[in-house]
Amino acid sequence: MLLTPLTDVRIAELVSESKAIPEGLLSKRTMSERNGHLQKSYEIHCDSGERFVIKLRQSCVNTLNFSAILGYRVPGMYTIFRLRRYNGKHQHTNVLEKQSFYDFHIHVATERYQRPGFHEDHFAQPTSRFYSLESAIQCLLNDCGFRSPIDNSPLFSGKI
Repeated sequence: MLLTPLTDVRIAELVSESKAIPEGLLSKRTMSERNGHLQKSYEIHCDSGERFVIKLRQSCVNTLNFSAILGYRVPGMYTIFRLRRYNGKHQHTNVLEKQSFYDFHIHVATERYQRPGFHEDHFAQPTSRFYSLESAIQCLLNDCGFRSPIDNSPLFSGKI
């Protein structure tokens, strides 16, 4: 946990910051098996100097048990602050709202949950936008400032 919570404004800036899609993320991945889960991490270095990570995890037994996470590497700390987490279908309870559901869902970092000491991304909302790890990755890319590799090409960037 951070000493000072990140504000909702700062969280929104980090989520929307322009990021390149990590090489190999959209191709057939080779994930490592550990403790009954397949997992893989991808580092992202932005032109601004900010650093992010995408972490993928999926159960070897239940393919609906997965997470696709966008994390922010907090400068000067070893901490990864989870900005977004796209989870498979399971029970979740938003403790401050006293709301429970059983569905696919998206966790979002909020200042409100950090202040009383909960995990930054404890709050979640059910969704029908994805149904698998692959479709959750696509939602993460669409929602979190990722640009297509073609955006960097000289033809489309105007840097001919």
